[in-house]
Amino acid sequence: MANTYKSGSHNKYLLQYHLIFVCKYRKKLLSANNIVSDIKRLSLEVCSKHNVVIHYIEVDKDHIHYMIETTPNINLSNLVRTMKSYTAYYIWEKYSVYLSKCFWKERTFWSDGYFISSIGNVSQETLQHYIENQGK
Repeated sequence: MANTYKSGSHNKYLLQYHLIFVCKYRKKLLSANNIVSDIKRLSLEVCSKHNVVIHYIEVDKDHIHYMIETTPNINLSNLVRTMKSYTAYYIWEKYSVYLSKCFWKERTFWSDGYFISSIGNVSQETLQHYIENQGK
């Protein structure tokens, strides 16, 4: 993965994020390799359709981490909603017998929230120093 700036017609950018989804009720649903491989594949499908690059995907038993790179026109909350709904829909299609034992009242997979953090190439102190010293 190269941390090189991308260029658009009127911009230059490098937009990278750390994204985490958590399974509903912190259930340990990601310990099954077949579900994990399907979620990874489905996530890659969604992101490729939306011009988002997934550099890394890794799971723990109850949550998944992504390192993604986007373009400036991507609405992150829409991307998250699309990724979560797409993966949940197809996981339920394939593993409904198993998941109905875990969620006996609702057809859900992910918790309502998510974590996202931008990944910068410079520290806050470096950026602050750079901005404060403009024009000197």
